[in-house]
Amino acid sequence: MKTYTIPHTDLKTSRIAYGAMLIGGSWDDSPLSDTARANTVRVVRTALDCGINFFDHADIYCRGKSDMVFSEAIAELAHKRDKFILQTKCGIRFRGDPAPNSPGRYDFSFEHIIASVDASLRRLRAGYIDILLLHRPDALVEPAEVARALDQLQQSGKVRHFGVSNHNWAQIELLRTCVRQPFVANQVELNLIHTGLLDAGTDFNQGRTSLGCTGTLDYCRLHKIMIQAWSPVAKGRAMGKWTEAATPEPIDDLAKVVGELSIKKNVSKIAIATAWLLRHPAQIQPVIGTTKAERLAAACQADGVELTREEWYQLYGAGRGRHLG
Repeated sequence: MKTYTIPHTDLKTSRIAYGAMLIGGSWDDSPLSDTARANTVRVVRTALDCGINFFDHADIYCRGKSDMVFSEAIAELAHKRDKFILQTKCGIRFRGDPAPNSPGRYDFSFEHIIASVDASLRRLRAGYIDILLLHRPDALVEPAEVARALDQLQQSGKVRHFGVSNHNWAQIELLRTCVRQPFVANQVELNLIHTGLLDAGTDFNQGRTSLGCTGTLDYCRLHKIMIQAWSPVAKGRAMGKWTEAATPEPIDDLAKVVGELSIKKNVSKIAIATAWLLRHPAQIQPVIGTTKAERLAAACQADGVELTREEWYQLYGAGRGRHLG
């Protein structure tokens, strides 16, 4: 698989990352199942066989079980720690944590950031994290407090690099008033249906707005912050699939275009949806979060797909439900 060098680092990453959100099996307090263990070995082996060396985690995923089952799989596969990049996130706290009446919230306090990383390292059985992302913007954030936590984590060797997730450009700028380390990544929702980051630029001065997205993509490019795309195929909706929880969207035209291009390029539909992200000059990294090994392998076909400018815009227009012009 082709690679990117993550800006401000010496890390050479696969263009496609694997997202470990669902591998823990369940989001309750039940123990890890043998089914989750066996499936995680299959999907991690497939990722490695496809050339993926970047694994994305978060402290909350399946309430920590995704970390644990991943560490077991890596041990079973005897894959050396220095051969892959490990990223995790912190900042989201569930309702009921730590007391029964505690609300769901975002928490960038010094104490929580430090405690979250220590717990992730234990579950992952890792000596260090390559990249730590601040998961969702904390309305009560104190940039100086965040800076103190990041300094301590870096100086202790527990975390090498830092980034954010779901942050707009102004929120990043606020953190940068105190944080001395460069932010190397911003993980955001981006796919053929969820196109707000792109629409903010293409729809400028045309009477349309993309709330919260204006300037963020260009800002990240200017400051060499890698964009990572979570939900890169919109749970299958970018290929024309519906789910019970899906909000109705004008995807019939998109499904037709994706299908035609998959035939033309002789690849899977998921590869076309993934290749659309890879075609962007910002060097966007799709984070594929499937638990199905065959679907992950199909998505990795995108690494060999070359979309023309016309094909990219055809997909873009179909996905957002209105063409440019």
